[in-house]
Amino acid sequence: MTDTAADLLRIEDLHARPTPEEGADPGADILKGLDLVVRRGEVHAIMGPNGSGKSTLANTLLGNPAYEVTSGRILYDGDDVTEWPTDVRAKSGMFLAFQYPQEIQGVSVIQFLRQALSARKGIDLSVLELRLATMDWMKRLGMDSSFVDRYLNEGFSGGEKKRNEIMQMAILEPELAILDETDSGLDIDALRVVATGIREIRKDRSQLGILLITHYQRLLDELQPDFVHIMVAGRIVASGGMELAERLERDGYEAFRGAD
Repeated sequence: MTDTAADLLRIEDLHARPTPEEGADPGADILKGLDLVVRRGEVHAIMGPNGSGKSTLANTLLGNPAYEVTSGRILYDGDDVTEWPTDVRAKSGMFLAFQYPQEIQGVSVIQFLRQALSARKGIDLSVLELRLATMDWMKRLGMDSSFVDRYLNEGFSGGEKKRNEIMQMAILEPELAILDETDSGLDIDALRVVATGIREIRKDRSQLGILLITHYQRLLDELQPDFVHIMVAGRIVASGGMELAERLERDGYEAFRGAD
């Protein structure tokens, strides 16, 4: 019998598609029977070509209403969260770092973090207390101390947006972090800073589970995930270790397309 006590995330035969507009015909499923288990403390990387369903998976896991589950289920920490709204999933400890973080005018980074931390943990820190708590992480991630007073993502460079997402992950202390192409648009120096931040968070929180969605092996080289999965046409078609990423680098996705 399989021991599921350490399972943090269990995805079973998941099918999902964009939510159709009222009166419109539903489109085809993008996720087509996806299965995956992430245990506490593990780092899983998902790689796949454009259109394979990677970002659909990330959004579906966090309950983005733009996507709907047509069959299958999502279990988080033993609970069936398939129908849970996004805010409830976030409060329970699920975190999504966006591929394209949104700008929010008029809301500073420090205000956003204060509201998010209050919702996540019920901790009502003052702005000064939270500022002190963020200072160490800003240093680790190469951010100027004035960063938290800027409006969220407004005028941020690509690297600043991604480092801000990692700082949010550090402050909010989720149980499961889903990083949707965190390395997208980063130069090698910015990528190393982000990877260092992720490693530092894992040192403090060894039970954190991470689902890392990426196109590129360079982030995997920095983080050395426990498992690598290849996703093609809405399914995971191969799983293994870093040797799988190396094979992908050598042979490309064509070597895996027949497996779906």
